[in-house]
Amino acid sequence: MSHSLYIEDTPASVKNAKGLHLITMSTPNGQKVQIMLEELAEKYGTEWDTTFVNIMTNDQKKEWFLRLNPNGRIPVLVDNTQSPPFAVMETSAELLYLLKFADKDDVFGFKDEYERSQALQWLFFWHGSGAPYQGQMNHFNKFAKDKIPYAIERFKNETLRVYGVLEIQLSGKFTGEPKEYLAGNGKGKYSVADIGTYPWVKAWEFSGFSKEDMEAFPHLMKWIDRIGARPAVKKGCGEKYNMPK
Repeated sequence: MSHSLYIEDTPASVKNAKGLHLITMSTPNGQKVQIMLEELAEKYGTEWDTTFVNIMTNDQKKEWFLRLNPNGRIPVLVDNTQSPPFAVMETSAELLYLLKFADKDDVFGFKDEYERSQALQWLFFWHGSGAPYQGQMNHFNKFAKDKIPYAIERFKNETLRVYGVLEIQLSGKFTGEPKEYLAGNGKGKYSVADIGTYPWVKAWEFSGFSKEDMEAFPHLMKWIDRIGARPAVKKGCGEKYNMPK
């Protein structure tokens, strides 16, 4: 093997894959790319294989994985149609890679450059300002051995603030026109901006927010229901991606 992407310890399901290959666990980050692939499958018949990695046992910190993603985080998308195979890390980059090379009609993107910019803004907003806060909320509220009230309160408040930003966009507070989706003219269009945001926001209850907390975000709650009703979204978050026993 002339390239160094795969080594002897690389799982056979990864190094023997022929096309698109997703290495994932069905966390919110994993679900972003799982949903995108399921949407592409419904639209174009896109095919891929999947390898599951148990992040609780730190499989993602092993050398074979770090060669694909030096950051040691799931998911990773590998395009084996390229020679050598091309690995993509970071969920937003993976969504945009699939948008570029697997969505020829821009069904989940935009041809108009200004609408495209809008989608990128909201995709990056959640990637940089939403997921990190909610992830820390999850850690300190649910998994940390020592409960630190200041940390829990800080990340709770920051996550709620970010939810408020999404609520402003969806409610049309400053435009006078409510939106059904985060990006696009008028009511917007379902896109990678929604796909990249939904898996985290839908998990508000898991993170420790109450129904009373969420009452401030009626348009966001309707958006969660709207996105969650899509068949491909249900597949991308469903039993198909349960960790094999």
